[in-house]
Amino acid sequence: MSFAIFGAALVGLLIGSFLNVCIYRIPRKESIVWPPSHCPACGSRVRPYQNVPVLSYLWLKGRCGTCRGSISLKYPIVEALNGFSYGVIVWHFGLEWQAVVYAALVSALLVAAVIDLEHQIIPDTITLPGIAIGLICAATVLPLALTDSILGLVLGGGLLWALAIASPYLFGKEGMGGGDIKLLAMIGAFLGWKSTVLTIMIGALVGAGVGIALILLKIMRRDQYLPFGPFLVLGALVSMFFHQEIFAWYAGFLSAAQ
Repeated sequence: MSFAIFGAALVGLLIGSFLNVCIYRIPRKESIVWPPSHCPACGSRVRPYQNVPVLSYLWLKGRCGTCRGSISLKYPIVEALNGFSYGVIVWHFGLEWQAVVYAALVSALLVAAVIDLEHQIIPDTITLPGIAIGLICAATVLPLALTDSILGLVLGGGLLWALAIASPYLFGKEGMGGGDIKLLAMIGAFLGWKSTVLTIMIGALVGAGVGIALILLKIMRRDQYLPFGPFLVLGALVSMFFHQEIFAWYAGFLSAAQ
């Protein structure tokens, strides 16, 4: 099993390198296939030995091998996070098709979160195909009934859509963006309605806590926009791995309170 976990982490690292291409090119509406990887500063092609996940960044000391321009630390972080996630998924779910689906979901969520942080958008090219794939996987390989997947999709998208409609009247400003709505709909298609509710709760609590902390530390103003997508992604990951334990704890808590 340890070999399988290591192998999954290695695959995750390699795919993480491709995710960086997606993160850079999708918001710019560029092809993710062509041209090959190149330095954003000088345009020189990245050689294979310069494109080894994490290790090349360390070897090149965070600089382009041609122009010596600085390379963002974001690149090895994305690769490492994706590799770590794949290893944890195989450790938690085993070598099953379910693990393959969840690995793909994590990669899509990672791309969506980073793009939202950098550009305050969540592209439809990630979420709309993700919704369709989630429904298909729920009907085939996931331990989830198709009806549960559909309810998750409708509930996730519907709740944030209702909040977006009500926000100008309740808070005097716009609420959730369309990207957040579609992102949660995608999460609901993969995880079902109960985990969707848990995702919203975790995302809202952590997002509110981070927002308040940033305002108190005067890093962010009250009128500034804080992307909600990364917090939904965090909630989805917690729900994916720990929803059974959280629901069991909550049921025990309710029993003890009666």
